[in-house]
Amino acid sequence: MNQRWIEVNDLMQQGYAYRLAAPIGKGFHADFCPELSPKEMLALGVFGGKYMTDCAAEYPAQWFDSARLCPDRHDAALNCFGVNASQPLSVWKQRGWIYEEDPRGWFQWYCRYFMGRRCPDDGRQISRWRAIRRHIAQLQRNCARFDLTCRRRQRQAVMHWAYDARNL
Repeated sequence: MNQRWIEVNDLMQQGYAYRLAAPIGKGFHADFCPELSPKEMLALGVFGGKYMTDCAAEYPAQWFDSARLCPDRHDAALNCFGVNASQPLSVWKQRGWIYEEDPRGWFQWYCRYFMGRRCPDDGRQISRWRAIRRHIAQLQRNCARFDLTCRRRQRQAVMHWAYDARNL
C-alpha cells in the first residue's frame, strides 16, 4: 500500500497529521467488526447532524453524499430514531474518554481507523466498542425483534457505536 498522510486543520484540531497504514475499510483488528461504515452512519443520522460539519475535508467526499447534517445546531430529528442519545463533549472529557489525537471522541477515532490510521489508542477504543454489546443484550431482552419504537434512545446510542440497531 502506498502510505499516505492526512493533514487536519479544522475547528477542533490544527496542524495534526496522521499516516494511513491500512487500506480504507480493511485491515481491522480481529475483535473489531462494526456493522456500519462511517458513511452509512452519517446517512442514517447520528449525533444530531452536528458532528462532522467542519471537518469533512479530512474524509472522502462520498461519505457526505447522503449525510444528515445540520451545521447550525444539534437536531435530534435528524437522528435515525429521532431522539437525542448524545452526551455533551464536556462529559466525555470529564470521564477521560477522549484520546488527545481524537478530540471529538470515539466516532472520530472510528472514522480515522476506517480510513486506515492505526494508533496506540486502538485497543482501548475497540474494548469500548465491544462493551456496547451490553446495550444490545438489553434491547434483545426487553424489545420484540424489529420493534423500532422500543427503547429508541438506547437504539440510537447503539448506532453511534457502528452497530445497526435497526436489525435488533
